[in-house]
Amino acid sequence: MKVEARIFDIVTVFAFLVAIVYAVMTGYMTNDGVEPIGTVALILTGALALLVGSYFRFVSRRIEPRPEDREEAEIADGAGELGFFSPGSYWPVALAACAALGGVALAFFQIWLLILAIIALLIAVGGLVFEYHTGPSHH
Repeated sequence: MKVEARIFDIVTVFAFLVAIVYAVMTGYMTNDGVEPIGTVALILTGALALLVGSYFRFVSRRIEPRPEDREEAEIADGAGELGFFSPGSYWPVALAACAALGGVALAFFQIWLLILAIIALLIAVGGLVFEYHTGPSHH
């Protein structure tokens, strides 16, 4: 996780530097002063990247180093089972459709449609989470 933390640290520094340059440049190049929307967006981008990078750094201290985190690791150290991946599922399509329906409901401010989209979204999330659940095993 240290590699990921470094990547987000780079994004954090970049976003803060660009925010400073953007604020200074818009302050000098326009008659209206510093453009607040872009400046705030860049500062928030840096803050969110800092938040994620800090979380990755926090987690990396509490888990054993992965092969990606060790300098002396071999390619074979990363071999083995990585987990279970669904071979094919229609639930992500349902999730996307429900999210799109929610977006349309917000765009047209139709509360009844938004409520319907949220209910459908919860059903789709439940279907995705419990797709391979077989219930308690009785040995």
